[in-house]
Amino acid sequence: MAKRDYYEVLGVSRSADEAEIKKAYRKLARQYHPDANPGDAGSAEKFKEVTEAYDVLSDRDKRGNYDRFGHAAFEQGGAGPGDFSSGFGGFQGAEDIFDMFFGGGMRRQRTGPERGVDLQYELELDFVDAVMGTQVELEIPRTETCETCKGSGAKPGTSPETCPICQGSGTVTQTQSTMFGRFQTSRPCDHCHGTGKHIKSPCPTCDGEGSVRRRRKVTVKVPAGVDTGTRLRLSGEGEAGVRGGPPGDLFVMLRVRPHARFRRNGTDLLAEVSVSFPKAALGGKVELELYDGEKVVVTIPAGTQSGTVQRVKGKGITKLGSVYRGDLLVTIKIETPRKLSAREKDAIRKLAEAMGETVDEDKGFFDKVKDVLK
Repeated sequence: MAKRDYYEVLGVSRSADEAEIKKAYRKLARQYHPDANPGDAGSAEKFKEVTEAYDVLSDRDKRGNYDRFGHAAFEQGGAGPGDFSSGFGGFQGAEDIFDMFFGGGMRRQRTGPERGVDLQYELELDFVDAVMGTQVELEIPRTETCETCKGSGAKPGTSPETCPICQGSGTVTQTQSTMFGRFQTSRPCDHCHGTGKHIKSPCPTCDGEGSVRRRRKVTVKVPAGVDTGTRLRLSGEGEAGVRGGPPGDLFVMLRVRPHARFRRNGTDLLAEVSVSFPKAALGGKVELELYDGEKVVVTIPAGTQSGTVQRVKGKGITKLGSVYRGDLLVTIKIETPRKLSAREKDAIRKLAEAMGETVDEDKGFFDKVKDVLK
C-alpha cells in the first residue's frame, strides 16, 4: 500500500511553518492516541502514521530531502545527494553514521530496578564526643518511596500498563536507508520515557513519580575513637531506588573541633603541664585531669628539663573498632615565677651562689631610687 503524502497526513500545506506543523500534529496525536482509543487498532495505526509524518516534517534536513525526493528519500537506494552536515536519507550527520557502525544506535534505556543514589552529610563533633563516642540525630532531606503507591507511581487499585508505543521495550526502533545500505537505530521511547510502562492513572500523592521528597530524622551512632576524616556508613538511608530498586546509603563525614587543652596523634593523647623549678630539679608528682574527668598522676623525675615528654600507658584514646587504648604523652614545661617575695629572692640568690653562678638582678624602681640617694 502506497504511503500517503506527509503534508496530507498532517493536513497542512507544503509552505506550512514549524509552528503550524507542530499545532497540527498535537491535535491529531490527541485525537488518535491509543490511550484515548483503547482497543482501536485503526486509531493506533493512524497515530503511528501521524507521528512518522511529524518526525520528518519537523526536521529541517529530513523535510528538505522529502520535498526533493518524496518517500524515496527514505527507501533503499532512494537517498538524495547530500553531505554529512545535511544528512543522508534522514540521518542527522556524521555522528549518526558513526553510531550505527560502532554500536551507538544499539544503546538501550535501562528499564529494570535501579539502586538509589548515595547521600553524604558532614557532621561536626566536639573533641570529647569524638574520642568517647556519642549518638546524634540528623534531619536528612531525601527522596523516599511513595507509601501510597508503594513506588509503582499508579493510583491505588491500578497498575502501570505496558507502553502501547514500544510494547514494553522502552525503545523505539527506526529503519532507515542510505547510500551505505539499510540501518536500524534505537532511541528511548518518548511516550514512556524509556521505562516500558505507561501510568494511565497516576498516584495522587507522588503524581506518578513513585517517590516523594521528605526530611527524615536519622540516628547516627558515633563509635569511640573517631577523628576528622572518619566516614560512617548508614545502609539504606540514602535516596529511594528507582522502579523497585533498593535505596542508596548515607555516608556521614566527620570533622572534629579542637580541644582547648588536649590534642591527639592517632590513639595517643597529647597534653602539657607546667611545673615549678624546684619540682623539676628535685622531682615530684603532678595531677592531670583528663577530658572524661579521670585524674591521672604524672611522675616528674628529678632533673627534668623543659620540653621533656612523660608517657603514661593506657590513658590515651580508644582505637576505633577496638578495645585498645593509646598512651597519654605529657610535655613538661618549667614555669618561671613572675613575682617573688624578698624571702624567695634571697633563697634564689643563695642557690645561685651555691651553684657558682653570678646573677645580675633587674632592680625595681624603688631599689634604683635608693641607690641614687645613697
